[in-house]
Amino acid sequence: MRFGLFVPQGWRLDLAGVAPRDQWSTMLAVARCADAGPWESVWVYDHFHTVPVPTDEATHEAWTLMAALAASTERVRLGQMCTCIGYRNPAYLAKLAATVDVISGGRAEMGIGGGWYEHEWRAYGYGFPGVGTRLGMLAEGVQIMRQLWTTGTATLAGTHYQVDGAICRPLPLQDGGVPLWIAGGGERKTLRIAAQHARYTNFDGTPDVFARKSRVLADHCKDLGTDYDAIVRSSNYNVVIGETESDVADRLAAIRARYEPLISPERLQNLTEELASGPLVGTPEQIVEKLTAAERLGMTYAITYFPQAAYDHTDIDLFARTVIPALT
Repeated sequence: MRFGLFVPQGWRLDLAGVAPRDQWSTMLAVARCADAGPWESVWVYDHFHTVPVPTDEATHEAWTLMAALAASTERVRLGQMCTCIGYRNPAYLAKLAATVDVISGGRAEMGIGGGWYEHEWRAYGYGFPGVGTRLGMLAEGVQIMRQLWTTGTATLAGTHYQVDGAICRPLPLQDGGVPLWIAGGGERKTLRIAAQHARYTNFDGTPDVFARKSRVLADHCKDLGTDYDAIVRSSNYNVVIGETESDVADRLAAIRARYEPLISPERLQNLTEELASGPLVGTPEQIVEKLTAAERLGMTYAITYFPQAAYDHTDIDLFARTVIPALT
């Protein structure tokens, strides 16, 4: 199994209390921890407003961070889970990704999806088109990016995007261009786009859901004549880990206390209950057991999020020392 690590960037209120002048160094410390350790990749989110509700807390922009991390790390691969197709013209986005790939020495990944966070779409003036339109944008955008990365130019007279001889130079350093991760579990369209274009997918890791989405992906691959086994299936996981169950309870209590002044009591209750019930909340032995079961279903790339990463690397270090070696 392969492992990625999300960098705290504020989107999930995970830089609250960190002074603005210290936020980049905090993020970089987590990325360099991954760069020095057993992690294959580091990840950021592509969002503008915090969750579970928009607040005035910082949310750092994804592709600015990608460029900064490209220049500040040496080994780990760099991804976003996931870039929203509607926030940037896809030809421009392809150019961004190619530049980051060059800066990083060929370590960029492209996570891409149709987007969902209506509040920030509307607040930034993008409107909020229906899901069919957003997925149509995704399908055309992926075609434009692949053209640019493989041939250096793109022309497409689409419904949503029109490009006419757009040039992408330099090309990405990676053969075939920046690897595409199609994120989302929409069964009719998203997974079909993934079957046609993706090297990686990313969808819900809940066992029953993961198994169903995998079957749908396999059916699309069969229909399109693409290789299902060549597509890596990944999931994202919140991680709260402790040597004992008592330690886990203490970690959950600390996370709850940090969120308490930031969101309403009702939101706080929902958020903490959801976090506590996640599959990767527990002791190392319990987490290894859950990931082993997920691996049997074909989930071979776990992208992990540690709520306390900006404040304390204890969870990250324990996971790296006890869980990753048991599964790699």
